[in-house]
Amino acid sequence: MARHSLGGAATARHDVRDARSEEPLVLAVSTRGLTKRFDDKAVVDQLALAIPTGSVCGFVGPNGAGKTTTIRMLLGLIRPSSGTGTVLGGNLGDPPSYLDKVGALIEAPAFYPQLSGRANLRVLVRLGRISSRPIDDVLHRVGLAERASDRYRTYSLGMKQRLGIAAALLVSPELLVLDEPTNGLDPGGILEMRGLIRSLADDGITVFVSSHLISEIEHICDHVVMIQAGRAVYQGPVAELRARQGSDIVARPEQLEDLDGLASLLRAAGYQVRQELESEAVVVQTGVDGAAGVNRTAMNGGITLQYLAERHRSLEDAFFELTGTHSRDTQQRHELEAVR
Repeated sequence: MARHSLGGAATARHDVRDARSEEPLVLAVSTRGLTKRFDDKAVVDQLALAIPTGSVCGFVGPNGAGKTTTIRMLLGLIRPSSGTGTVLGGNLGDPPSYLDKVGALIEAPAFYPQLSGRANLRVLVRLGRISSRPIDDVLHRVGLAERASDRYRTYSLGMKQRLGIAAALLVSPELLVLDEPTNGLDPGGILEMRGLIRSLADDGITVFVSSHLISEIEHICDHVVMIQAGRAVYQGPVAELRARQGSDIVARPEQLEDLDGLASLLRAAGYQVRQELESEAVVVQTGVDGAAGVNRTAMNGGITLQYLAERHRSLEDAFFELTGTHSRDTQQRHELEAVR
């Protein structure tokens, strides 16, 4: 996706370089040492963000990792305990210097159930004294033009989320912050939200989207910040992380009772192996001889394989490798796979 520079005071340069270029990235958000403590607990701890302008940046990690607290600091809803930063060129310590260029959807949107979608947006324009783009314009942009006159209470969850994004677009933002925008949506609603988010970035808006579902973020983001226990464990282009991850070999024996034996054979042959009980398979880190070597080892051990294939590692796999949480049976992995 092409990078869009919004120019002027709306951006900041930072000593972060695109992997494909020697030119410094133009950053929409930059923080150093961002920390938030509640009593003696650091919920966000020394967080350094570098969000490129024009990107869809995923902010991912398990529930309780500090994502919403970070977003609230960026939006001036709570004060950092320490740290500095800029948002669209404005000082993080002075939210009015940039908030007129930021749109946000935090948690579930709140609207008047008896009013139509259009009427709800009119209320926001009046109460917020927003010098806005035309309301029908934003309703069309989020795909609600045909239902704009219907009462909010008749909207599906996906439509309510899209109306929330429409409200965030009223200020013609340069930065759009979305906190868990696909939470609770059915598969159709998730696909619609993906398309909307990508199209907004294509229009030149920087989109910062948080989620505890890494598999969901993988579909829409070109940049990612992974966070655990308030600290970043990875930050950079999604493509770069994928390239570092490589691929695995998935092998499934014809007989389920051979699963443990297959894993033992492969480990004895020097492979790094983990078992996936839910798929009745073993996953092998790719070696120099790839699938052929795995097949040969199984055959020499008297085990017939029913399935053998290469599988590219996902961002979820990267997260668990970076954090040292390899087990697919942990609570964190269940959280991250909840809507699969």
